[in-house]
Amino acid sequence: MAESEADTPSTPIEFESKYFEFDGVRLPPFCRGKMEEIANFSLRSSDIWIVTYPKSGTSLLQEVVYLVSQGADPDEIGLMNIDEQLPVLEYPQPGLDIIQELSSPRLIKSHLPYRFLPTAMHNGEAKVIYMARNPKDLVVSYYQFHRSLRTMSYRGTFQEFCRRFMNDKLGYGSWFEHVQEFWEHRMDSNVLFLKYEDMYKDLGTLVEQLARFLGVSCDKAQLEGMVESCNQLIEQCCNSEALSMCRAQRNEDVEGMAGGQRTTVLFWPARCLWL
Repeated sequence: MAESEADTPSTPIEFESKYFEFDGVRLPPFCRGKMEEIANFSLRSSDIWIVTYPKSGTSLLQEVVYLVSQGADPDEIGLMNIDEQLPVLEYPQPGLDIIQELSSPRLIKSHLPYRFLPTAMHNGEAKVIYMARNPKDLVVSYYQFHRSLRTMSYRGTFQEFCRRFMNDKLGYGSWFEHVQEFWEHRMDSNVLFLKYEDMYKDLGTLVEQLARFLGVSCDKAQLEGMVESCNQLIEQCCNSEALSMCRAQRNEDVEGMAGGQRTTVLFWPARCLWL
């Protein structure tokens, strides 16, 4: 599979770095030159992987997974830099060599499509938790991310960004294909397919699914305690200043699309799989 340069995700003056294409999928520049090494990355049976399309609730999911798998206290997690405990496979830091040598059980994240993940994963090695999010919410969050990140500094309109999203012109390629690939593997013994919205709609069932999938044994009282701890984590995240600002900015942008009148983005149902 050959790598090739791709157009920048916005105008040249807005982006200095270019995405590149690998097997027809746009990937961030830091993935360049390491895709073969990623495919050959060695897995362990004790590995726990969290895979998402960007802005699908990864930060929240990783805290819930860490709490369930490690039996951690939500207050302790709040004091930790949880990102250091769950490195992203393809990111420049800490790097593949360091991640490979982490002590077991390793907790690893990635935003790569299913077909680009380590080959051993396709053969049933390691546990993989995939979370999908309603694309109407995801695209707003992804838009804000592009606007806030200094290396991207996106200044196009939300409508333009939606067109890029629909035409697979963003990092990590098509959301639709990303979700579809994992949906097709949802019955694999080493894959757990979750939906972001279920963390708010039915947290108890989601935590029970996670505990069962990860082999965490607990009685009813322990499970209820775990659900309550996860609920505390979710509330802490939702009450954080950063998320409050994001919600405010989201309302401002969506309302601004219609000159002050709220507009619902209705571009997704034709290609959506399960919502």
